[in-house]
Amino acid sequence: MAGQGNLFGEEPETGATVADLEVEHLAARMPAHVRLGTSSWTFAGWKGLVYEGDVRMNALTRQGLRAYAQHPLFRTVGIDRSYYAPLTESDLATYASQLPERFETVSKVWDEATTFVFPDHPRYGERAGRRNPRFLDPRVVLEEVLPAYERAFVPHTGPFLFELAPVRDLGHTEQRAILVAIERLLHHLPRTFAYAFELRTRPLFSRRYLDILRAHDAGHVISSWTGMPDVPTQLAVPGVLTAPFVIARLTLPPGLRYEDARQRWAPFDRIQAPQPALRRAIATLSSRCRDEGRTLSVLVGNKIEGSAPLTVRALAEEIVSSPPA
Repeated sequence: MAGQGNLFGEEPETGATVADLEVEHLAARMPAHVRLGTSSWTFAGWKGLVYEGDVRMNALTRQGLRAYAQHPLFRTVGIDRSYYAPLTESDLATYASQLPERFETVSKVWDEATTFVFPDHPRYGERAGRRNPRFLDPRVVLEEVLPAYERAFVPHTGPFLFELAPVRDLGHTEQRAILVAIERLLHHLPRTFAYAFELRTRPLFSRRYLDILRAHDAGHVISSWTGMPDVPTQLAVPGVLTAPFVIARLTLPPGLRYEDARQRWAPFDRIQAPQPALRRAIATLSSRCRDEGRTLSVLVGNKIEGSAPLTVRALAEEIVSSPPA
């Protein structure tokens, strides 16, 4: 976004542009219960949309969150890096130093705790294809994930996101084992934090699953993901909103592969495939959350339409223009 603070080598132009004023006016009209943001922030292709100057990846990694958080429409962000390894207290202190007050993040939980069967990927070595004995083990979360947040990041810690990796050929025995593991985990986790679960395996999206989450004030993530029912279908399920907060993650439209979208749409600087029905569904969800006294956090990925910052703006326009329910 032109006129925004620059951390990447060139001096920004002074003064606000028309685009600045339009976005700031739009942000001022956003309802207080809604937080919009993106799934991550380290994309050099967002130059001119979020970042100014000579955008370098090493600078984005070190200090990009500070510039990201200055964007008027961004009130949350996904921390994806925590999926690959637990963040240290030093990592989180660095992030905290770049964030303004009341800026809330959504952190993915380490995949060591969220993978039921290790995928066939070189990263998992000899464990590929095997059941994970630490799947949703409370000790992993309590001892290796939460302590760093408790010491260094509490003011910015929003819900923790358990992204459950896809499970092929899920049978009734495996489905029951996963639901039992979710219930056991939530029984042991402290209520000082909030927790949400994102499914990548359609059969797990069941009444029993929603009942378990509701009993512990945990959230089901309303997701746009190629292997799940679309957002309007999920929202039509009775009782799908299971917690005082709602997270929607817009990652992939149904039927599109992640790698295909990445290769076709990089560097993610323009809308490639508008999803008007999805935008309307999120605006409807915003109204529903307002009427039911829930908060709503929407995290947008580049692969949903081609450019996450531009999708965020389109969602904001849809939300503020929607008539009251």
